[in-house]
Amino acid sequence: QVQLVESGGGLAQTGGSLRLSCAASGRTLSFNNLAWFRQVPGKEREFVAGINWEGGRILYVHSVKGRFTISRDNAENTVHLQMNSLKPEDTAVYYCAAAAYSGDYIYTEHNEYQYWGQGTQVTVSS
Repeated sequence: QVQLVESGGGLAQTGGSLRLSCAASGRTLSFNNLAWFRQVPGKEREFVAGINWEGGRILYVHSVKGRFTISRDNAENTVHLQMNSLKPEDTAVYYCAAAAYSGDYIYTEHNEYQYWGQGTQVTVSS
């Protein structure tokens, strides 16, 4: 069984930065596509960024392009999300997710991901 634990959330001001991390335990995720999603109350979980198993393919939702960077460290079994130039609309609970799938295509639908962390709150003040 895979456990994912996010960290690094918190409060930031508009224009500030936060770095989220997600550590996996239970087994290696070196061969799994990984992603970050976010959710605000009353809305569906939204894809933010995804990275394929070897890090060569990356996809971002349009609203975070140029501001967020996803990366992974397969040796450490971790995935990160560097968030710069934060905006109030980035406020959400952020989740890391792992797919059982390993390939070049990065799914944006949350039901394509089998393993989820508990989420970490990110709040951006205006």
